[in-house]
Amino acid sequence: MEKLTRAAQALSDETRLRILNVLMAQECCVCEVMQALDISQTRASRNLKILDDAGFLNMRTDGLYTLYSLRNTGADEFHSELLAAVKKEMQANETAQKDVLRLKQSKRIGPRCVTC
Repeated sequence: MEKLTRAAQALSDETRLRILNVLMAQECCVCEVMQALDISQTRASRNLKILDDAGFLNMRTDGLYTLYSLRNTGADEFHSELLAAVKKEMQANETAQKDVLRLKQSKRIGPRCVTC
């Protein structure tokens, strides 16, 4: 029950839903999330941590970058179902679509990405 509660709490914030949406499009470092959502590094990192703690994310290091992606392998079934619902809702959301467009123009900006 605790896993489900934590997952539901993680999905109760618009910023975190937007982050999940951009991660559905591609694996991202913090600086790409910042640019896509037009938010601060602190806000991006804090919300990525909450999503990770709730079991939604994979995290890996590639050189200077910490990259985040959606956790697919071994995820609880309810995580998959929740992500499917988020994806369906975000497809019709104008803000979410703008985030994805900005993501396509984002760039990894260097060592500051490691601070996440």
